[in-house]
Amino acid sequence: MTSSQETAETRASKLTSATLAPFEVWSDWFRNNMGATLGAPGVNDPLMSAMEDLQNAAPLSNLIPVDWREITQALQTLWMREMSNPVHAMQAATELNRRLVEATMGVWNDAAARFWGLPWQKEEGKPDKRFSTVEWESNPYYQTLKQMYLLASDYLLKEAEATTDQNTVEGRRLKFHLKQFVDAMAPVNFLLTNPAALKRIVETGGTSLAEGTRNLLADLKEGRVSMTDANAFKPGENLATTPGQVVFRNELIELIQYAPQTTQVYEVPLLFIPPWINKYYILDLRPENSMIRYMVEQGFTVFVISWKNPDASMEGTGFDDYMTLGPLAAVDAICDITGSDKVNPVGYCIGGTLLTVTLAWLAAGNDKKAQAFGATTFMVSMQDFAEVGETEVFMDEPQFELMENQMLERGYLDQQTTSNMFNLLRSSDLIWANVINNYLLGQKPPAFDMLYWNADGTRMARNAHSFYIRNTYLENNLIKPGKVQVKGRPLDLGQISGEIYAVGAETDHIVPWASAWKVGQLVGGPVRFALASSGHIAGMINPPAKGKGKYWVNESGDAGSTVTADEWRKNATEHQGSWWVDWGKWLKTRSGKKVKPPSMGSQNHPPIEAAPGTYVKEK
Repeated sequence: MTSSQETAETRASKLTSATLAPFEVWSDWFRNNMGATLGAPGVNDPLMSAMEDLQNAAPLSNLIPVDWREITQALQTLWMREMSNPVHAMQAATELNRRLVEATMGVWNDAAARFWGLPWQKEEGKPDKRFSTVEWESNPYYQTLKQMYLLASDYLLKEAEATTDQNTVEGRRLKFHLKQFVDAMAPVNFLLTNPAALKRIVETGGTSLAEGTRNLLADLKEGRVSMTDANAFKPGENLATTPGQVVFRNELIELIQYAPQTTQVYEVPLLFIPPWINKYYILDLRPENSMIRYMVEQGFTVFVISWKNPDASMEGTGFDDYMTLGPLAAVDAICDITGSDKVNPVGYCIGGTLLTVTLAWLAAGNDKKAQAFGATTFMVSMQDFAEVGETEVFMDEPQFELMENQMLERGYLDQQTTSNMFNLLRSSDLIWANVINNYLLGQKPPAFDMLYWNADGTRMARNAHSFYIRNTYLENNLIKPGKVQVKGRPLDLGQISGEIYAVGAETDHIVPWASAWKVGQLVGGPVRFALASSGHIAGMINPPAKGKGKYWVNESGDAGSTVTADEWRKNATEHQGSWWVDWGKWLKTRSGKKVKPPSMGSQNHPPIEAAPGTYVKEK
C-alpha cells in the first residue's frame, strides 16, 4: 500500500506511536530502574530486599512525599495536550529522537577518541552536581544514560511550557509535578545506575548495603529523611550560644535579651520577630554565622522572640493572640527593661507578615502603642500574596481543606506536613541527594547547622494557621483595605507610615523577591529595598566576614517610587558582600545616640533562665 493509499486510521496510529515514544521511554525507565532498586529478579541483597518489603507496605511515602497520583495526572494532561496538536507533537517527538541519536553517537565517538588519544568534546556549561562522579564522563554507558535522561527531562519540561500558559495556576502546577517526576527519575537515585554506589559496595565489601538499610530503618522510625547528623548539634551547646537571658515569658513566647558586647550601645533596642513555623535560632546558629551575635557586636541591644511549640491544647490560639502575646507584649517588656520609648522591630518571613498586621492594627485604632514601634525591617516577607512562587501548588482550596481536616483531628498542623512542602520545592537537593547519601551509599548525613535547624520544625496552632492561610495564600485579603479585621479593627496597610527597610532574596522559592518588593507599593511610608543574592535562608544568613554573596540597592528612589520590581532592578546598583552592611548603616541612623548598656532584665521582668530558654527545646 502506497502512502497515498494509507487510511486516516493508519496515519493516526503512526502519529500516536511517534508522539507516545518519549513517554514510553520514561515508563520503561521507571519500570526497569525502580524495579531494580526495589529488588529486581535475580538481585538479592539486604538493602534491595528491605526496600522492596517497605515499598510494598507503603511507608516510604512518609520519607519521600512525592505525590505519584498528581505526577501521573500531569503526564496524562501533557499527553492529551500533545495529541490535540498532532503536528507540533510529531515535530517535538522527531526533534527529541534526533537529539537522542546525536547524543548517543557523540558519546561513543568521544569514547573512541579518548581510547586512541585523540581530541574529544568536553561537556560545556555549568556541570550538574548530581553527575559529578567521574564515571558519568569517562564511561560511555553512564554518559549515554545521563544524556538520555537530561534530553528527555528537557523535552518534558519544555513541552509543558509550550502547551500550557505558565502564567496560570494550572500551568505552574503542571510544570511543578513534571519537575518532581524528572527529579525522581534521575538515574543517580537508583542503585543499579549509580556508579558511586556500586563502587562503594565493592570498596566496603557490601558493608555500605547494611549501613544503607540501617539508615533507612532509622529514618522510617523517625518518619523523615535525615538531612544532617542529628547528634552533631544541640541548641545551647553549639547552636544558639550568644550569651543572653530569658527576661519575659507568657503562654506563647519567651523573650530573650542578649548581653552587651560593647561598652556603649545604641539607645533604641532591636527586636527580632522570627516565623513561628521554625525555631528562632536560624538567627543565632554558630558564632561565625549568627546574625544576632553580629548585631550585638555592632553595638545594638538585641531581643528575640522564641515561640512556643503548640500542642493540641493550644488549638484555639488565634492569630490575634500571636499579635498580642507576641510583638505587643514583647515591646512593652523591652521598653520597661531598657527605658527606651521606641523599639526597632525586624520581621522575618511570616514574622514579617505578623509585624505588618500589628502595625496596621495599631494604625487603625490610633493606638498610642504605635509610637513604640520605630524603624521597621522586613526580611523576605510578603504582604501581597498574588504571586507566591512555587508554594502556590500547595495552597489551593482542596489542599487547605485537607490541612483543615488534619488540624481538626489533631488540634494542630504537624510539622512534617510543612517540612514536606518546603522540601519538595528543592527535591533534588533536600530529598533525593539524601536518599543517595543515606541509603545507596550507606553514609551518615553530614553535619550542617542550617539543615539541622531546617529539620527542627514546629507545629502550628489550628485556629491561627487557618486564619493566616485563608487571608493570605487563598484570598490575599491583607492588601484589601478593611477586608481583614483583627480584634474589631479593620486593617489598611496604607495607614502604616513609618520608615521601612525591606530585603528580598534573588532565588527565593518561598517568597519571590518581586513579592517582597511590593511592600513599598502598599504602605504609606518610605521603603528602602535591598535584593540579596541566594535564597530564602542562605540569602539572609550571610555574615560580612565571609566575604560572600552580593546585593543590590536602588539609590534613585525607594521601593514605592518605581512602577514595577523589574524597573527597580534595572536601576539598582550591585554591591559585593553582605546586605547586612547596608542595613546596619540604615539602622544606626535610626537607633538614637550611644548610651550605657541597659541591665539584663528589670525589676518587673527579672531574668528567668539563660538563653536559649525552654521553648526552643520543646519537641
